[in-house]
Amino acid sequence: MEIALEIFPQVLVDGIVLGFMYALIALGYTMVYGVLEFINFAHSEIFVLGAFVGVEILLLLQDAGSLALLHPAFVLFLVIGASMAISGLAAMALERVAYRPLHGAPRLVALISAVGASLFLQDGLRLFESLWRNTFYLNYPSLEFLDRTVALTANLVVPVKSILVIVTALLMLVGLNLFVNRTRVGTAIRAVAQDPDTASLMGIAVNRVIALTFFVGGAMGGLAGVLFGLHYSLVNPYSGFVPGIKAFTAAVLGGIGNIPGAMLGGMVLGLLEAFAASYLSLLTDGAFGAEYKDVFAFLVLILILIFRPKGLLGEKVREAQA
Repeated sequence: MEIALEIFPQVLVDGIVLGFMYALIALGYTMVYGVLEFINFAHSEIFVLGAFVGVEILLLLQDAGSLALLHPAFVLFLVIGASMAISGLAAMALERVAYRPLHGAPRLVALISAVGASLFLQDGLRLFESLWRNTFYLNYPSLEFLDRTVALTANLVVPVKSILVIVTALLMLVGLNLFVNRTRVGTAIRAVAQDPDTASLMGIAVNRVIALTFFVGGAMGGLAGVLFGLHYSLVNPYSGFVPGIKAFTAAVLGGIGNIPGAMLGGMVLGLLEAFAASYLSLLTDGAFGAEYKDVFAFLVLILILIFRPKGLLGEKVREAQA
């Protein structure tokens, strides 16, 4: 019991950081689903693309000898901005090539296209990195200021990179909420999500709005990819599969199509996973260890969805047409 209480603050922080990571990825899923009622299963590869853009920029700066000379804030801004832009543009291109031609087709067709796009992006990244660096397992260069720690209490030491994840995720949630609910573009997105045909009659360019939605969702995935790389260091073309599945789960848990729900679902799933990884072994006297954390987290998810199928905050989807 003493050990459990001693590690509780650190486990809580780890769960919050992991939850915010899932939440940022889940925002991409929920943005697209809220407009098209479609799950973009290639979003996990958009997430990985952002991670690779970030590591390539840092490695290029390191090879040029500029990484130690530039201000850390500028480097961080450059890496995050470039990753968000390229991931967002890649998501727009994906929508144009793989999804837009299938508007009106059965959802199963679009789902198959999404799986195909996911495999294409995954192998494309592997091919590019194999030709460019002769390896597709890359380590993020160490940024000294991110490796520093902040001691909040005697038993709680928080790395600066964990604080970066939390602060960035909160800023993105607030910014995305303001963008969707307080701007003209956000109004257009909500109009298309509500009724695309009527929105088109009112002069809204539906295809442009859908493309913009993919861009925003892709940018959130790219941001999550950079933060993932900075926090966990090693990235490869397959790094997005498990986080992508869990982020999709978080979006469903919070309420698919619901932006605050994506954040809440990510937090719940992250905390469940962190506490399961740390306490299962203690509570079961070693019978179950950290390797069962996913089983525990998804078991709780199943129970929640049995009693509340639309998620914790309810899903936001298009109204049925009369």
